[in-house]
Amino acid sequence: MESVRAAPEGDDAFAPRFAGASLLDRARDLRDRMVADPAFRRWAARFPLTRPIARRRARALFDLCAGFVYSQVLAACVRLRVFDLLRDGPQTVAAIAARSDLPLDAAARLLGAAASLGLVARRSGGRYGLGPLGAAMVGNPGLAAMVEHHAVLYADLRDPVALLRGEGGGTGLARYWPYAGDGAAAAGLGAAEVAEYSALMAASQPLVAEEVLAAYDLRRHRCLLDVGGGEGGFLCAAGAAAPELRLVLFDLPTVAERARARLASAGMGDRASVVGGDFLADPLPAGADVVSLVRVLHDHDDDGALAILRAARRALAPGGTLLLAEPMSGTPGAEPVGEAYFGFYLLAMGRGRPRTPGEIGALLRAAGFAEVRPRRTRTPLLTSVLTARPA
Repeated sequence: MESVRAAPEGDDAFAPRFAGASLLDRARDLRDRMVADPAFRRWAARFPLTRPIARRRARALFDLCAGFVYSQVLAACVRLRVFDLLRDGPQTVAAIAARSDLPLDAAARLLGAAASLGLVARRSGGRYGLGPLGAAMVGNPGLAAMVEHHAVLYADLRDPVALLRGEGGGTGLARYWPYAGDGAAAAGLGAAEVAEYSALMAASQPLVAEEVLAAYDLRRHRCLLDVGGGEGGFLCAAGAAAPELRLVLFDLPTVAERARARLASAGMGDRASVVGGDFLADPLPAGADVVSLVRVLHDHDDDGALAILRAARRALAPGGTLLLAEPMSGTPGAEPVGEAYFGFYLLAMGRGRPRTPGEIGALLRAAGFAEVRPRRTRTPLLTSVLTARPA
């Protein structure tokens, strides 16, 4: 299947500036040329009416430059368990330094940086307590695991131009997600090769599952097949939310074994079936009246995504529903998550791309689905949800 997203071709990419442009686009072009003029920027920084705008944009540009430093301040707080140390109340710098095994001046430097980012907050008596962002990290192992995991991504992004050009050989993320390479070898991955990424997905799944289950009520269904379900995190949450629901999980054989153990420990072994296989090559278990794809489709290029959707269509019982959840491009208020973050994350991983709901809808229709419907989620930054039914 051709990619849903078209790219400029031939001389079109170098068309005259205003050819076919709307009045709004012409006004935007004029604005951009003005802002690109250093003399105009100096004037805007002095003029009282434009000074606040100029300062906000300067701050936004600086934040882009300094973003890696900010992320490393967060990483240091996570690794040193600063948020856990402050969970029961404010602490002095000396107390935090002692419990973090840091020199006093280093602890003061870290806490000052964290306070400027809203991770911690200064309290009376020279103490520090949780800030609004740090408080959200407490009791959130999935988010902490993702912070730790980003060291691999940052190493792959040390030369972004080389990454875009496909230079420099393999990436750390491609090795971290071994199924993203040779699809024929995916089913043969051993326990050690799937352990790390399976644990990361399991740690981060509860937040996503909560969003999906709040957006779509599974109690109307009798049997759920979760395709690419990992260690069973989403299936466990779905089973708790819908006690009468039969549960089926499909994933690579070694991953499926990890899911079997988790479902059993959650007391769902008697109502859950676990099947190992490769969803790009093997048929999916048939008969479920709802099939879920949670954070699966964006890991695959268009041909692979279409193959997965067609397999789900064949597996669905007549009148069934496909439930698809993942971060999507163009989500209002979360635009950088799709295009910037996942765009480069998946590039480093070696396969897949973020898609808009419209692009996913086109794939769904090509796979034989209709009635594509967005479902509102409480935190679109985490995930968006679409449902569809066989045509």
